[in-house]
Amino acid sequence: MQATGFGAEIRTEHKAEIAFGTDGWRALIGEDFNEGSVRAVAKATAQTFLAKAPLESASDSKAQQRRIYVGYDTRKDADRYALLAAEVMAAEGLEVVLSDRYIPTPNLCWTVSRDESALGGVQLTASHNPAGWLGFKVRMADGGAAPADFTDLIEAKLNLLADADDLANQTTTTKPAKGRLIFAKLSTDYLDALCQFVDRDLIRKAQIKVLVDPLYGAARSYLADTFEQLGVEVVRLHDGADPNFGDLHPEPIPPWIDVAAAEVRATAAQAGFALDGDADRLGALDEDGSFVSPHQIIALVAQHLVENRGQTGRIIKTLSTSILVDRIGRELGVEVTTTPIGFKWIYEEMLQGDVLLGGEESGGIGIPIHVCERDGLLMSLLIVEMMAQTGRSLGQLVAALEQRVGKLYYQRKDLHIKPARMEAFRKTLPRLAPLQLAGISVEEYLYLDGAKFLLPNDEWLLLRASGTEPLVRIYAEANSPCRVKELLAAGSQLIEDLVQEAA
Repeated sequence: MQATGFGAEIRTEHKAEIAFGTDGWRALIGEDFNEGSVRAVAKATAQTFLAKAPLESASDSKAQQRRIYVGYDTRKDADRYALLAAEVMAAEGLEVVLSDRYIPTPNLCWTVSRDESALGGVQLTASHNPAGWLGFKVRMADGGAAPADFTDLIEAKLNLLADADDLANQTTTTKPAKGRLIFAKLSTDYLDALCQFVDRDLIRKAQIKVLVDPLYGAARSYLADTFEQLGVEVVRLHDGADPNFGDLHPEPIPPWIDVAAAEVRATAAQAGFALDGDADRLGALDEDGSFVSPHQIIALVAQHLVENRGQTGRIIKTLSTSILVDRIGRELGVEVTTTPIGFKWIYEEMLQGDVLLGGEESGGIGIPIHVCERDGLLMSLLIVEMMAQTGRSLGQLVAALEQRVGKLYYQRKDLHIKPARMEAFRKTLPRLAPLQLAGISVEEYLYLDGAKFLLPNDEWLLLRASGTEPLVRIYAEANSPCRVKELLAAGSQLIEDLVQEAA
């Protein structure tokens, strides 16, 4: 590790209106995400962490417990903003360990969770957002995402800092450090832990070939190198340095992984793995280049952990996740717990204990004995371990899963609403209770997060207002593509009627 001092001159552009969403604060680089706003957020974050671990003096024996880790992804200026945030937090009195290069978010989370002296961590990333965005994720001492009550405190401290005009037009110099800033290589121990988590000999003997597509994000080189250390033959795609992500969105879903699908077929790989910008979410492709849904990955990993590795515990899924997960849970004889949408709710269940894994519709899957956070790299390794254990390709594993629990069809549709009508819509949504949908009687109503309507034969429809945009997300699952389309149409009509009523 190498320590550094302070004193860099920083010009603050303007202080944006800053609010933490379901997983941090994100904004456009050079606009709302600028040196002034990052300085303010870092200062408020440091003060919030310090309030959780007050010390009478810097010489207190607990001073070593005032440590924060900082990482960043591969997009433009992420390293520069990470250094700025680290300097500001160190100036507030924290010992800040800054990664010497980009790292995946799960790498940061795992590192924090293994250090008993750490208060938490910060990752500069905008996850799956386009290249022009950057964000500020806060993680707690166990590596899990900061809960709402913690980020509310950060926002409250932001309001207590210098007002917008003070931050807008002045050139400031970082004050002398109360703490210290250390540069460190954070990836080695984490990648070693990934290799230790799986059966290396089993994987090496299987002689498996996979494609790895980090979409130019934070898994770049890390996942492919790890596979090769395990004896897996790797086809690399979008694995070079490109802060603009080659004009791709770093989100591991079609159409952004269409090139990967073609390459899987062209290179005769047995599976393909794509990860989002900060590598906490996984998208998978079978040997035909067909997209394997996150629901199927959750079910397969759960099956592997229980039947091939002998592990136990609950499966945690979000409200928008497929009934497929409930079905495999019944097959495995394990309890399935449903939470509101967002991995923070899965994290809350992990804190309660007895959790095998948790997963969400967007591809984030986590195993608490590893870290209480999503990890796209680990999920990729576990799927390959399952392939090695069974002697099957990914497509064959999916086919066997469907033969076991049945085939379901799933789709999501986003419907934009005028911002002026969103608040009224949110208030009226919990009163929505249709007797029928697409000609079928509704059997049960759930208002855990939005409005979900359960129909016979495991079909369902979910309407949920976005927390950050003026749109409603419509989710549907049924036993045929035709039924899914009918349910989506019924959901669209319900929303249209409700908006008219709210108007």
